Amino acid sequence: MTTSAAVREGKVSFGPVMEVEAFRFPNGLRLLVQRDNAAPVVCIQSWVRVGSRTEREGKTGICHLFEHLMFGETEKMPHGAFDRTLEEAGVETNAATFLDWTYYHQNLPKEALDLSLRLEADRLTHLVLREPQVTSEKDVVANERRQRVDDDVDGAASELLYKTAFVKHGYGIPTIGWMPDIQGFTPEDCVTFYRTYYAPNNVTLVVVGDVETEALLALVDKHYGALAPSSIPHEIDRPEPAQTEERRAELSLPTPTFKLAIGYKSPALAHPDHAVLSVLAEILFGGRGARMYRALTRRAEMATDVRGWVGTFKDPALFDIWLSAKPGVTGEALLASFDEELAKLFAAPPDEAELEKAKARLELDTIQGLENVSGRAETLGLFDTVLGDPAALFARLDAQRRATVADVMDVAKRYLKPQQRTIVMVHPDGSEDSDEEDEADEADADDASGAGQ
Repeated sequence: MTTSAAVREGKVSFGPVMEVEAFRFPNGLRLLVQRDNAAPVVCIQSWVRVGSRTEREGKTGICHLFEHLMFGETEKMPHGAFDRTLEEAGVETNAATFLDWTYYHQNLPKEALDLSLRLEADRLTHLVLREPQVTSEKDVVANERRQRVDDDVDGAASELLYKTAFVKHGYGIPTIGWMPDIQGFTPEDCVTFYRTYYAPNNVTLVVVGDVETEALLALVDKHYGALAPSSIPHEIDRPEPAQTEERRAELSLPTPTFKLAIGYKSPALAHPDHAVLSVLAEILFGGRGARMYRALTRRAEMATDVRGWVGTFKDPALFDIWLSAKPGVTGEALLASFDEELAKLFAAPPDEAELEKAKARLELDTIQGLENVSGRAETLGLFDTVLGDPAALFARLDAQRRATVADVMDVAKRYLKPQQRTIVMVHPDGSEDSDEEDEADEADADDASGAGQ
């Protein structure tokens, strides 16, 4: 008999041997529990159902800013006390923000369960959002943007790729936000956002590890039960119009060789095509033995880096492809070589052995991701937040197992169309060559100086 006020929503199989229990508290908090008594450790993750997709122009980056603010001062604890208190108890903490979600992560010894839940609930409702705390974190985020986007080749190219590919949908908004928006947030902006989205009825608490369900329910009720729900606004629907022609953008950045960021419009995670398209991505880009890697790095000797993956998002997104040219190879030549290999795929589909090898690699990666409590918690949180089904990973795995060569070629023809892709070409701006020449000149000068002594 459950001693808390939580309603048991049900129990679902999580693979062949594991189970997940779902509960709902009166204030709307959702709790997912996957017990594993193999070791005295627990992972707690708080998944907040808000991401950069919900933001609007002029207020971009507030979801990511909150990832930082949530580690700050609360009404009960001074700045720095959250991390320090948990670290002293042997707890590891982290967080992440993306297009569809924000989540907060704790790995802990089971003895710290009460402490961790108390502090997690405290910052969910008692965060201090005034000056100078807000300005301090804005400065941290602004510096992060400079390092990870403005001064980073991949970061700048990725931001431009999504901005160009999405003309209406929120996926075109960078998660870190535009710099003027980051610098313009006020404490009032932060309070409004916090009171709207950081409430128990917008959170799924995922607990995986060495716990007893009844005791856990009592602890969650103790720390979260009195928290008030909020009125979550209905998200404005901004469907992306169909892309009917190739889009291109260019950047000139300090990179030694040309780089290409290519995005083909891809289906949402819930779409039946998504699992099959992931099999195709594995055939093309799954490691050094994959088709594109062998073709572009070994046979054609055009590239040094070849990567590709399908975004796992709530709405249709991108099949991201990243190519780095070898010295002396232009971006257009690398793109032509890539397109030639795609044409070969359509002319010579994968055989059964190639297909089965790709599916086996995907399954291995999936199973390896579930080996520890942290991996399982992240999987449960992601699929519950994006699909509303914490155990959906295994239905997806079954769909990948069933995929045939005909299925793979069908999605290839449907999604790998030139008119449905966006290309960002990064040109070397010459600064790296200049730096190398300057370093060489300095080395020569040092050698000459040493020779005269």
